[in-house]
Amino acid sequence: MAKTKLSEKIGYGFGDMSSSMFWKIFSYYLPFFYSNIFGLSLVDAGVLVLVTRIWDAVSDPMMGIISDRTNTKWGKYRPYLLWVAPFFSICGILLFTTPDLNYGGKLIWAYVTYILMMTVYTGINVPYGAMLGVMTDDSNEKTVFSSFRMFFAYGGSFISLFLWEPLCDAMGGYNSPQGWFWAMVMIAVACFIMFILCFSMTKEHLKTMSTVSVGSDFKALLSNKPWWLLIGAALCFNLFNTVRGATVAYFFQDIIGSNVSLVFFGLMFAFYAGLFLGIGEVSNMVGVASCVPISGRLGKKTTFILVNVSLVVLSILFYFIPCTPTGYWLMLIFQILISILTGIMSPLVWSMYADVSDYAELKFRTASTGLIFSSSSMAQKFGGAIGGAAVLWLLDGFGYITDAAQLAQGIAQPAEALSCLRWLMSFIPACVALLSVCIVWFYPLTTERISAINVELKKIRSVED
Repeated sequence: MAKTKLSEKIGYGFGDMSSSMFWKIFSYYLPFFYSNIFGLSLVDAGVLVLVTRIWDAVSDPMMGIISDRTNTKWGKYRPYLLWVAPFFSICGILLFTTPDLNYGGKLIWAYVTYILMMTVYTGINVPYGAMLGVMTDDSNEKTVFSSFRMFFAYGGSFISLFLWEPLCDAMGGYNSPQGWFWAMVMIAVACFIMFILCFSMTKEHLKTMSTVSVGSDFKALLSNKPWWLLIGAALCFNLFNTVRGATVAYFFQDIIGSNVSLVFFGLMFAFYAGLFLGIGEVSNMVGVASCVPISGRLGKKTTFILVNVSLVVLSILFYFIPCTPTGYWLMLIFQILISILTGIMSPLVWSMYADVSDYAELKFRTASTGLIFSSSSMAQKFGGAIGGAAVLWLLDGFGYITDAAQLAQGIAQPAEALSCLRWLMSFIPACVALLSVCIVWFYPLTTERISAINVELKKIRSVED
């Protein structure tokens, strides 16, 4: 088929720009919100994050199956962008609403709104991801689409993370529930508009049909060795990102402090969590732009391995950076380097899932694109569930203090809790990245193998048409 239009790639990017604005706030700030603003204990907040995201992950294959069997004038996956977008924004606002209830009532509210939000997130994000498999039949073009997707995603993440704390301050205060609520209202409106743009600017060019039963689809999926390996590696990648990201708000509050400034060419600017994360998102965009030329030259598997080895080294070195003015600059430099590398990884993983989908279609004669792409979302959410809960439980285990009254009285955080924060930013993510390298080492879909699969699939599709 002919190459797709630039406008379609831009439109596709708007979809993940919207999703990522929500997802990064959930991943990086929601644990802090629950423990320090909403008023849950670290243990309860950790259980909440784990339970809701496990449900979210389990629901992904269900949505994949539903979308695989949807047929409308707009296609199989694209209609869900239009249908679910309003509920996506409303649920995000409810999630950051703090009701005037007792502790038990607030805990129930948190469970209901978080499960609802993650269910709606699945309803729009799984079909959105699966669209990549039906917008083009060219493997390199899929990497380009994936790169546009992740470039826009990190752009949206930068906007939301960089502005989140200033928005909260402007809307009622960073330590105020009202500030968090109104900041999310503004983000939610922007997310709704971007999903509508994504629907309007894209088109499904390939028509695939699932001709086997749901049971056969699952059987084929469970027999798909590349899928197993890639989902394990993707889970580790998302665990790496979540552990570091969910720790940053605590790391800045208790290790760096809230009144730190840096000087750049004579200009003084505040060094805060949102700036650190926002610079990371911009650096992610640099990585995304580098993905196509690097993976095109080295191959997707080799690129995956080299990137993760580099993440291991940089994460370990981060531990030894001192909390001094020079050290703060080094932290920023390391954040830039680590984020460029994770930026390369993001479109790479999505493109590899598209290759796994092609492999499955050829080997098992089933077009289960939605089911396979939902597994990538499932890995993302399992990584988020485990990572977010682990951060909270580890902090609780090492005696981290969340009680505002105690902190106001001058009670310092235990030395063990501060050491835990340093490990969560360094050695623990390094171990996860190393595990990812070990898993993907056995991934069999090399560049040559994928080229051969694409040739065979074109023959089969031309006969079926």
